[in-house]
Amino acid sequence: MHRHLRLVAAGVAGLLALTGCAGPSGSTAAPAVSSSASAPAAPAQITIWHYWDGTNADTFDAMVADYQKSHPQVKITTSMVPNADFLTKLRASATSKTLPDIAIGDLVWVPQINQIGTLADLKSLLPAEVVSDINPALTSFGTIGGKQVSVPVSANNLAYMYNKTLFKQAGLDPEKPPTTWEELMADAKQILAKTGKPGYDLYTQAGDSGEGLTWNFQVNLWQAGGEFLKADNSAAAFNTPQGKKALQFWVDLIKSGVSPYAKWGEFEKGKGGSAQEGSWMVGIWAADPPFDFGVAKAPYPSDGKPATNLGGEQAMVFNNSDANAKASADFLAWFLSADQVTKWSETTGMLPVTNSVATSAGYLDWVKSSQPRLLPYVEQMADAHARPNTPLYPKISLAFAQQIEKALAGEATVDEALAAAEKAVNAVIAQG
Repeated sequence: MHRHLRLVAAGVAGLLALTGCAGPSGSTAAPAVSSSASAPAAPAQITIWHYWDGTNADTFDAMVADYQKSHPQVKITTSMVPNADFLTKLRASATSKTLPDIAIGDLVWVPQINQIGTLADLKSLLPAEVVSDINPALTSFGTIGGKQVSVPVSANNLAYMYNKTLFKQAGLDPEKPPTTWEELMADAKQILAKTGKPGYDLYTQAGDSGEGLTWNFQVNLWQAGGEFLKADNSAAAFNTPQGKKALQFWVDLIKSGVSPYAKWGEFEKGKGGSAQEGSWMVGIWAADPPFDFGVAKAPYPSDGKPATNLGGEQAMVFNNSDANAKASADFLAWFLSADQVTKWSETTGMLPVTNSVATSAGYLDWVKSSQPRLLPYVEQMADAHARPNTPLYPKISLAFAQQIEKALAGEATVDEALAAAEKAVNAVIAQG
């Protein structure tokens, strides 16, 4: 997802004993009187579209090659389609009846892609033990109309990232990051007072999509006990005392001076004390960190509850043919097996999508020894929420952010901004 939002366990039951699905074959058994053997089945031709580049793309292609070595009856072709062009190209391919067999895209695209072409019900194609092992928040996002139209292949979330050097300069213990909103505010004020640097970055502007602001704000909304939309996505649900508490926290951060309006990015430049950052930043900075940084679980209000927001990619199978759908599902079952989830997670730095890998001694030992800054993100998966599962979500996110931005800019009160955002979001939903 968001590349600024960058917008990158086992106690395992064991590797699934999967067999490749045979490709379509027009051959029939030879008559008993014939000595000729049946013609071999032609390989199933599977196409996969994704938007990964760099290490992610290289790792995925290498895993596809590994799969094909043990599944010679399947021929897989992968194509990298740029993020910005992905949905447009999918729509064009639906018109020309050239849809790929598997599309791997941003989690929030699933409802829209479900409208582009007929997606297979993976619940009937994947082994039950594969689906049941996936983090429930991730499978819930792919549940549409009683079908499981997608399964996750990668995950990320948001946590508290901080500059240890600035913590020391401000007289704070860099090994004791804040755990509550109250502590976050106090630490940020101390950083500002002692170093002159902003204590906490906030994503305060709607921009072109709104999602930077919305995605980050939802974390604090859930932590305060609120919800973004009603359970059936029929109306806004954030204009509540809980929503007011979350937005007031943001406004107070800005008014106190610790979170300057329209200054997102200062932390990443080494000019800010802390920020709510995605797990992909650990991977980006792993080889050459710009400064000494630490990671902790996202602080939540002392009377609230832990929560974070989910990102990542999900795989969808188009019903191009029964044979290809079955072969595609077989590949995904293999990709979601313990060994492959572990390999993918350790190589890319993405978070495991299956509970067995995320909680396994082997994976956790690797995290602690190789990427200890990932541990808070891994542990937070148990408290992660998925965004609303609706094709209207992109428009809803923008409508919400455009109104909330006014409170952050001092152009509206908290109550006024929430009321205006509720009206705008409900209008998007009503228009359909």
